[in-house]
Amino acid sequence: MRSLLFVPGDSERKMEKAASAGADALILDLEDSVALSRKPDARQIVASYLANADRQSPTPRLIVRVNALDTGLTDDDLAAVIAGRPDAVLLPKAGSGADLQDFAARIAVEEARANLPEGKILVHALMTETAAGMLNAATFAAKSARLSALAWGAEDLAADIGAATNKDENGRYTDIFRMARSLTLLAAAQSGVDAIDTVFTDFRDKDGLDAECRAAVRDGFSGKMAIHPGQVAIINAAFTPAPEDVERAVRILALFAAAGPDAGVLSLDGKMIDMPHLRQAERVVRRAGLTETALDEAANL
Repeated sequence: MRSLLFVPGDSERKMEKAASAGADALILDLEDSVALSRKPDARQIVASYLANADRQSPTPRLIVRVNALDTGLTDDDLAAVIAGRPDAVLLPKAGSGADLQDFAARIAVEEARANLPEGKILVHALMTETAAGMLNAATFAAKSARLSALAWGAEDLAADIGAATNKDENGRYTDIFRMARSLTLLAAAQSGVDAIDTVFTDFRDKDGLDAECRAAVRDGFSGKMAIHPGQVAIINAAFTPAPEDVERAVRILALFAAAGPDAGVLSLDGKMIDMPHLRQAERVVRRAGLTETALDEAANL
């Protein structure tokens, strides 16, 4: 997923508008964008949206951000939305791998109540919104088979540690927030899941957003969260691999497939390629959204 667009869970109008924004995923939010008094209404609105969503199209995927485990609201959120079969549930303020296990178990209970196959609904986790989440970054790996993405956030972390701002006078993240970004990349790599970059809050600054997207692609992020529909096209453009990169990645995959499971060092266009090149090629084709059928067809061209 390249773009993940946040949508307030208590606004049917905004959900309908967001669905046509071109985002790869919508994050239907029950947390920060919904006032406490509106949370019961938001649960029902999100549940209704999920129940009536067109699932024939592969996008946008539907992700629900629930309230954090320490709020006492998580179970009510899950009870309301799991029956609607969201593609994933986003856990904010995830503090450790133990939180992931706890969260996955709660989802399993609701899947059983809704007669859904266990493990069908995936988990995304915001892992740097608290000091605990950062210090426990290495514990997220292998704690739940549901985990499919790790994301980082700067706003809640600033509040948790008492920082006046998360950027310096030049608009660059300060050291602790650059550390949060790096830990997310490392934890995602260790876990074998996608790393999702944080939101760019100044939605009117298109050049700033583009620059941040390009840096995220360079460093290994798979996608980026958005807070405004106007950000989606810029994010999609930055995270879509260039055609020549996709073509080369497909050729690398075809070479390794033809060489078999014992393939070591191969040659492509007079240059040596090995397993790191294969892993990078796999990332490129995933970002390009190529299906197995499309890969087979491309490899035979």
